Amino acid sequence: MNVRTPGHMFGGSGVNRAKFNNVGRGFIAVGTLSKSLLLFILNWLDAELTILWIRLNVASEGNRLMARVLAHGDLPFLGVKLLVGGFAAYILYRCAHLPLARHGMRVVLAIYLGLMLIHGATGCAALGWDGPELLLVYLGHLPNVVIGFFS
Repeated sequence: MNVRTPGHMFGGSGVNRAKFNNVGRGFIAVGTLSKSLLLFILNWLDAELTILWIRLNVASEGNRLMARVLAHGDLPFLGVKLLVGGFAAYILYRCAHLPLARHGMRVVLAIYLGLMLIHGATGCAALGWDGPELLLVYLGHLPNVVIGFFS
């Protein structure tokens, strides 16, 4: 039996558009394991970029405890950083059924997103381009300017 759907009449595929095209229908759910792996990878990238910027004399380590570990060498720094980041990713993964852990994962990923922006600005400054640095300074002064409008 050959049943023709409205999509076939005009050369279409017959696939219902609502089922096929879900653009604008909301966010794709990202699994807990994916978020934990992303957290670990961002932590690793943060460690590698920190070592790079410090060895190029572009920046310094902001965390005093990790700066002391870095004074013992790159490998101990990387090991401690990955150990702490891996432990945090594992705990947040294992406790994902708790609302506090789900919110904590979002907060930590947002912090690492901000860190990646800072690393990007640091890289641009290291290459001699001051645009991102000027933007960060501008954004840093923005709250004072907004408060000044209401004073």
